[in-house]
Amino acid sequence: MLYHAYEMTHAAISPMRAAARMGQEAMTNPLNPFAPSYGARYTAAACEMFINATRRYGKPEFGFDAVEIEGEVVPVIEEVAYELPFCRLLHFRRDFKKKKRRSDPKVLMIAPMSGHYATLLRGTVQSMLPDHDIYITDWTDARDVPLTDGNFDLDDYTDYLIQFCKLLAQDGQRASVMAVCQPGVPMMVAASLMAMADDPARPASVTLMGSPIDTARNPKQPNELATSHKLSWFESHVIKTVPWPNRGFLRQVYPGFLQLSGFMSMNLDRHMDAHVDQFSNLIRGDGDSAASHRRFYDEYMAVMDLTADFYLQTIDRVFQKRLLAIGAYVYRSVLVDPSKIKDIAVLTIEGEKDDITGIGQTEAAHDLLTGLPKTLKSHYTQKDVGHYGVFNGSRWRKEIKPRVSKFIRAHQASVE
Repeated sequence: MLYHAYEMTHAAISPMRAAARMGQEAMTNPLNPFAPSYGARYTAAACEMFINATRRYGKPEFGFDAVEIEGEVVPVIEEVAYELPFCRLLHFRRDFKKKKRRSDPKVLMIAPMSGHYATLLRGTVQSMLPDHDIYITDWTDARDVPLTDGNFDLDDYTDYLIQFCKLLAQDGQRASVMAVCQPGVPMMVAASLMAMADDPARPASVTLMGSPIDTARNPKQPNELATSHKLSWFESHVIKTVPWPNRGFLRQVYPGFLQLSGFMSMNLDRHMDAHVDQFSNLIRGDGDSAASHRRFYDEYMAVMDLTADFYLQTIDRVFQKRLLAIGAYVYRSVLVDPSKIKDIAVLTIEGEKDDITGIGQTEAAHDLLTGLPKTLKSHYTQKDVGHYGVFNGSRWRKEIKPRVSKFIRAHQASVE
């Protein structure tokens, strides 16, 4: 009923939101002689704040038109390389002139399926584009997937990653994989399974960034929340049914709006201060600061539903039982053995101030890779960055990204 109440409330507020939009336009209209007055600016700012607090935030766009490579502006074409019910594999094809075509490493970037859309990695993709041929997992909002398309759980997630690795290896080069945050565990499982099967399409390298491989190491607030309740509590308190008329009608999900409330509550004071500052900026007419706020929250407030099976299995296997870390992870009745990985180079990256994935949780992957030579293992901890700074921002661009690019190039491999 909570999901239905949310949808009904959103619909009920629509007329008020429309009235606020009309009021804002009237207060800011150049033909309004009172538009420059404090009262008009105050009213317009209040209207915008109400609109943004009550509207539905749609899926953002990547919006890449071009990238500069060696001083040349090269057009970027976003295309769907492969499509499955719960994910599209996007390819950012750099449209080189034939005489300048490059053979840069092919990189599969796995976006986290943890509430936000893949566009959360927009900055990550943008910085990697000049030197790499980028593919990214564009996960689909579960509320938009009909029940007829079947279920989606953690094993299905692993299946998707294996399919994508095989697809990218069709040209004879094994893909390099970047798994950001949550997908670190299923990617380790996928790499292990492919190594166990001696699959020629196994990745050439895997880079794990802020991933919860072993959540017992330096646990943070998300880890503590996941282990403070039984699995049945999560099933009864956060799993809801998608209401009509959504395409995923009757699908069991962990709704995006509940996830967003959790995100916001972790740093509530900071978000409240940001919105108070935004109100002041709108009144003062500080367009740059207001635009920066809008860009951030247009991305942050856009959230997607997760299937109940995927979410509950993640809580159970990754956070509560730590199955991969203790050598007990079972995929479709097969015990996963990371020690079988012999030639997949692994780089782990952590942020010194990460308050989501604690120090040591990602590096724990190396303890599982007992069959991998030390020459194929690498770890880096970035000082003075939190979770998001591991894959975005100035430290990512200046210090982390060059290391990732160098690692990927050093460990390219062909399909056997």
